[in-house]
Amino acid sequence: MGYDITLTRAPIAPIQKVLACMRENGYHVLHTREGYRPDLADCPLSRRWRTARVGGEIGSQGPMGRLLVRGEPGWEIIEELAPQDGEAIIDKPGRGSFANTDLHLILQNKGVQNIMLAGVTTDVCVHSTMRMADDLGYECLLLEDCCAATEIENHEAAIRMVKTEGGVFGSVSDSSSLLAVLGTKT
Repeated sequence: MGYDITLTRAPIAPIQKVLACMRENGYHVLHTREGYRPDLADCPLSRRWRTARVGGEIGSQGPMGRLLVRGEPGWEIIEELAPQDGEAIIDKPGRGSFANTDLHLILQNKGVQNIMLAGVTTDVCVHSTMRMADDLGYECLLLEDCCAATEIENHEAAIRMVKTEGGVFGSVSDSSSLLAVLGTKT
C-alpha cells in the first residue's frame, strides 16, 4: 500500500515496557490481529473493493505473502511484541476486536472490566475496538504513545476524539504516567 511505517514502529519501545510491567505484575495480556481466511469468505466484498482502489487489496500478493490473510508471514504479530505462552490471541476478521470474535467472552470469563489499549492503527483498529468496548461497558484507557497511525494527523485526531466530552470513549494517558503509577521505572 506504500505507507511509510516509521510512525507505526514508534510505539514498539513504549509497548515493550508496558508489556514487561503488565506481565511482571500478573495482569492479563491479550493480543489481536486482523486477518481473513485464505479463501476470503469472511472478508466483505466492499472492504476488498475499497482496499483494491488504493493498491493494496486484501488477499493480494505482497512482499510478506498475501495481504491480511491468516497464516501468511505478514499477518503474524511482530517479533518485538510477540505473545508469551498463555496470552490469548484474538484473530479478528475486521477492524474492531469485538466483532465476530470471542474477545468479550474471554474478558468476561477473566473478570476484566478495565482495558488498556495499545497498537496500530490509532484511527482504525484501536479506535474501533475502544468504541466497541465502551458500548459493552468496559472502562478504557488508551495509551497515546503506545499507538500510532500511518499519518500523524490521523493519530492526533483519534486522540482528540477520545478526549471529547471529558472522555466520551474512555481516558487517554501515556506509558510513562502509567508505569509511574504502577511504581515501575520507564
